[in-house]
Amino acid sequence: MLESLLDKADAAVPILPQRVGQIDLSHLQEPQWKRWAEANGFTGEAGQTCLLPDRDGGLAAVLVAYDPEALPWSMAEVAAALPAGSYSVKGTLDPWTKAQMVLGWMLGHYRFDRYKEQEAKGAKLVWPQGIDHLEVLRLAEAIGRVRDLINTPAEDMGPTALAEAAMELGKAKGAAIETHSGPELLEQNFPMVHTVGRASADAPRLVTLRWNGDGKGPHLALVGKGVCFDSGGLDIKPAEGMKIMKKDMGGAAHALALAGLIMDAQLPLRLTLVLPIVENAISGNAFRPLDVLTARNGTTVEVGNTDAEGRLILADAITYAGEQRPDLLLDFATLTGAARVALGTELPALFCNDDAIADAWLASGKKVNDPVWRMPLHSSYRRLIDSRVADVHSTGEGGFGGAITAALFLEHFVPEDLSWAHLDLMAWNNRSRPGRPIGGEAMGLISAYSMVKDWAHEKAGR
Repeated sequence: MLESLLDKADAAVPILPQRVGQIDLSHLQEPQWKRWAEANGFTGEAGQTCLLPDRDGGLAAVLVAYDPEALPWSMAEVAAALPAGSYSVKGTLDPWTKAQMVLGWMLGHYRFDRYKEQEAKGAKLVWPQGIDHLEVLRLAEAIGRVRDLINTPAEDMGPTALAEAAMELGKAKGAAIETHSGPELLEQNFPMVHTVGRASADAPRLVTLRWNGDGKGPHLALVGKGVCFDSGGLDIKPAEGMKIMKKDMGGAAHALALAGLIMDAQLPLRLTLVLPIVENAISGNAFRPLDVLTARNGTTVEVGNTDAEGRLILADAITYAGEQRPDLLLDFATLTGAARVALGTELPALFCNDDAIADAWLASGKKVNDPVWRMPLHSSYRRLIDSRVADVHSTGEGGFGGAITAALFLEHFVPEDLSWAHLDLMAWNNRSRPGRPIGGEAMGLISAYSMVKDWAHEKAGR
């Protein structure tokens, strides 16, 4: 994506942004441009472009209609529509709008080319003045990291590879790294991570990164569900349901990318990242429906369905993260189909036990056009995950309110006095849109980062 930007260009074609609802073509440099735009149907819809000719028939300028509430995506549409060449954004735009335009431009050039060479788009944008280049780059890099990790097939992104990706990032950012795998998970008291992952030839793992920043500020813990492939276990998924289960480590990809953003931006906080990483495979030692497992905190868990494995590994990881006594704990997971039924595939479901944190995340989502939607931790549904033979049932009975009961299950492992938020997300585009091709996708990542950045500065008194 970085190759789509230029530091400078001698003859860059000017892009003339026109804000949706405030289109005024009467001030264009050349009077014939207004007639040309009208004749070519330029109505000012977000993302619409109009190529303006010079007197020799060449390209003189580009009209672009943008909606601040549709950035960065409307600019991604522009990036895909323009012919090869160098371009520069003109006009009096605030720094946020210019930064969002550059981010959209970069995302419009994203392509997953690990296995198949794809021709790069020839349109390049000159960096505009007055924006934080590094912030835009780290946002684009984080989104690209999520997409690349999820898009990589499980054969090349199994537990070993995902753990290595986490360790590589931690090493690059100066974080302390701790890993446990296979039988060592039992010795270190991560029993449910081990149980879920033991059937795979690629051993289960738990990776922890600790980054102290300046050693001051609040302590944030991140947890991400890292199921590198989900067959459903003995409650095996049908073929169609299993087809895109390489994305089931999307929560880990989000948590890892958010950690990268925080460390790269040097936010004033202390960070702990915990990634439980498994493949939910099938073999003679796979765990079974109605098995009773003992979690890290001593809770006994009756397994309702082996295809609800993510909440089991998250339970151990959340317990461990809570033991670190953070000020805030966030977990990310491709957890339930019920959340997708409730909100569709493009809107993540937010569960939170702290109204201030929830409100801040929702506000950030609106500010950066990366929305999440709050769902209730409806306490009376806690009875739905009662078990006759264990402390708690992993899935409950009846199937209703599945996203809520899954969140309530996770809440059981969160210390009572700890602020906690859980994001249940799809992490996958089922359809292509400008800047968002079919495949792995970052959802709620940028709004989480915006919220955490504000939270950290407030807590640190900066």
